[in-house]
Amino acid sequence: MTTAPTLHRRSLLKFGLGASLFLGTASLVACSADTPASGYQTIRSSDLPALRALLASIVPGAASEPALRQLDHNLGALSPAMLGLTRQLFDVLSLPLTRGPLTGIWGAWENAEPAQVQRFLQRWEHSALDMLRQGHAALLQLTLMAWYETPASWATCGYPGPPKI
Repeated sequence: MTTAPTLHRRSLLKFGLGASLFLGTASLVACSADTPASGYQTIRSSDLPALRALLASIVPGAASEPALRQLDHNLGALSPAMLGLTRQLFDVLSLPLTRGPLTGIWGAWENAEPAQVQRFLQRWEHSALDMLRQGHAALLQLTLMAWYETPASWATCGYPGPPKI
């Protein structure tokens, strides 16, 4: 007869410490520059491949550039603390040291198949780790808000646009 493993407070603390050390080391080793990509006010060059792949997976057929411009605008309106947390999330997606183990995308985002991106999103959505579930929710909200704020999306959902004043 097999028994389910028991999660003890000590093992949870060890895991949390290990995860913190891993992510802290990863950010020190290969931290992304805070310089925005050309033509953007907030989104960095290192963020663009992951964001394009995510947008294409979350909203198939979406025109990515208008949504990325809107996302950039939305990120520019965040408080410095929230922007810092969002950049940390983007760093986890961008850095090869963290991207592979945490997302399952071992190569470059540009080479990721849509099915791989969908598996990554489902993995985070149903993760036992609250941090990954929160990351999934943040990515989903950021991309969906940016897409639905673009005029290109309005026709797809039957919205005639804001009233003319």
